[in-house]
Parts: sequence; C-alpha cells; structure tokens
Amino acid sequence: MSLNAVLSRPWAYRLFSKVIGVARCRSIYVRDYIRPWTGARILDIGCGPGDILNSLPNSQYVGVDISPDYIRAAQERFGSRGEFVCRSVNDYVVEQPHTFDIVLATGVLHHLDDGEADSLLRVARQALKPGGRFISFDGCFTPNQSWFARWMLQNDRGEHVRQREEYRRLASAQFSHVETHLHHRLLNIPYTHLIMVCSVD
Repeated sequence: MSLNAVLSRPWAYRLFSKVIGVARCRSIYVRDYIRPWTGARILDIGCGPGDILNSLPNSQYVGVDISPDYIRAAQERFGSRGEFVCRSVNDYVVEQPHTFDIVLATGVLHHLDDGEADSLLRVARQALKPGGRFISFDGCFTPNQSWFARWMLQNDRGEHVRQREEYRRLASAQFSHVETHLHHRLLNIPYTHLIMVCSVD
C-alpha cells in the first residue's frame, strides 16, 4: 500500500501528524497568522478531518473537503461545532458571498495545479467580507534549503509544490495584498513551509 493510500485514512493521518510535530506547528500557525476570535466566521477549504477546530475558539466554522472519509470523521468527532461539506473546490459554491472573516487553505495549494488553485483562490475571494483574510500554508521549494527538506517536498503527496514566487503569482491574481512568510523549522523534521496572508482593498 502506498503512503498516499495510508495517509488517506484519518487515523493514519493523525498518527503521522503527531510523530512529525504538527500540533506545535499548528499552534504557531493559529497564534501568529490565523489569529481567530470568538464568533469569527471561518471557511476552511480542504479541511481534512477538521483537526484545526481543536485550536480555534468557538466560531462559525465551515469545513469543505473532497474526501468522504475525512468529512465523515470530522462530523463524528466535532458534530455541531462545525458544518462539514464533502465537495471539491471546483464544485463548491459560496451560498452567502462576502460573509466570512477568514478563509483557510492549509496544506492544499500544493495538491492543486494552477487552474485548480485559481478556482480555490476565486472561491476564497468571493467568500471573504471586506477586511477579511485568506491564509494558506504549504510546502515550498527554496534555494539552499536542506537536502532532506527538498527530498521530503519532492516526495510529498502533493504534486504541485512550488517556489515562493509561484505561490505569490497565483495569489496576486485574486488579492491585491499578498504577504509571504517562509519557515524552515516548524516541524520535528527539516521542512520548508510558506504561509501566505492575503486580502483585498
């Protein structure tokens, strides 16, 4: 069985995440970049099994993922704490445009080709209210990164790991303000992450 097949199972995904230190990584991501508040309306595109809910205050949370297994696991674990929708980003329609404070795409863009990524970014912009923020989190190739980090990225489940400027170019087509933040030590293993924080005027 391939690593992709194993990690498609929610229990295996959680175990792998625990081993590599995702909890600490997520804590920094939430505290320094998402900066949620009680009652915030949050759309999480590619929510997986919804684990980020453990790190959020009480919010109006909507999680969207293409995997029925992930959505089922999220519904069983979190129940009424969130609304969970099984749909691909290409098929997802924002029923109430411009009503979300925060849109997340955590570990998603590097799984999408440029056309799919553009669809996600369009959904994010349509969902956000004025002053809202889109935040993404992905693996990233950089010059002079460690050989192990590069090897990990080359063997990532996502087939579209990009360089910093490629992510920025995609986001800039939809957002007038794009901040990029590189991190090399968020996990227990060498790895390079890019966090983008995007907004419009």
